[in-house]
Amino acid sequence: MSSPPDPLILSSGRSESAGRVSKDERKPAIVLVRPQLGQNIGKAARAMLNFGLTDMRLVNPRDGWPNPDAGPAASGADIVLERARVFDSVQGAIADCSAVYATTVRRRDLVMPVLTPQEMADQIAASDQSTAILFGAERSGLETDEVALAGAIVTVPINPEFASLNLAQAVILLAYEWSKRSPLAVPPAKELEPPAAHGELEGMIAQLDEALVEKGYFHPPSRAQATRNTIRTIFTKTGWSSREVKAVRGIFRALVGPPRRR
Repeated sequence: MSSPPDPLILSSGRSESAGRVSKDERKPAIVLVRPQLGQNIGKAARAMLNFGLTDMRLVNPRDGWPNPDAGPAASGADIVLERARVFDSVQGAIADCSAVYATTVRRRDLVMPVLTPQEMADQIAASDQSTAILFGAERSGLETDEVALAGAIVTVPINPEFASLNLAQAVILLAYEWSKRSPLAVPPAKELEPPAAHGELEGMIAQLDEALVEKGYFHPPSRAQATRNTIRTIFTKTGWSSREVKAVRGIFRALVGPPRRR
C-alpha cells in the first residue's frame, strides 16, 4: 500500500447492524477491499494470525477467490485463508459490525474526531460490540464514501518524506496494537532461582583466589588487593544462584586439577 507524502489515516465508525460479542470473541475482523494480489492477501493473513486474528473478509478481490498465490505467501496461516469470506460490497462485509475502522493513505474532506492507534485499540478492548477494520486496494486505497462509514480518524505517525506502507504492513500495525490488549498466549516465564547465600559466594571467590595465588597471578604484590577487589565485584554483582555457584566452582576445579580419565 503506497501513498503520497501524507500520514497513514485510519478511521472508525458504526454500521447500522450491530452485533454484541463476548469478551473472548472480541476480535476485529480484517476486511480487505478490492485487494489486487494473492500474495498480499496471503501476507495479510500471516500478519493476522501472528496476533491471533482469523476473521478475514474480502470485498471484490481483483483476481477472484480462492487465489493460488495466497497460500505460499501466508507461510502456514492457512486457517485464515480457509475461513476467509467474500462479499460484493463493503456494506455486506461489515453488516454484523457495530464499530468500523477504515484505513486510508489520503487526506479526506471529512470532519471527524482524531484518535491514535492506541486509542482505537482501547476502544475495541473496552467495547462489547463486534468490530471490523477496513483496508483498501494496494494502489488506490479506500473510496471516500467508504471512509465516510467512519465516526473517527486515527492517524498513524509515519515519515512524511516516505509515507509508504504495503497492505500486510498496514494490517500488522493494527493487529499488533489490538493484540497488546488481548489475552494472547505467551511463553511462560521461567521462575528465577533464589540468589545464592553470601557464604557460597565467598567460598567461590576464595577457591578462585587460591588457584590464582598458585599460578602467581597477583603481580606486582602492591596491586594484589586492588585486583582482589575487582574480582570480588565481578563475582558478587551478578545475582548468582546456588546452582550457578556450584557450576562455576566445578569449572575452577577442572581447570586447576589433573585431567579426568574417560
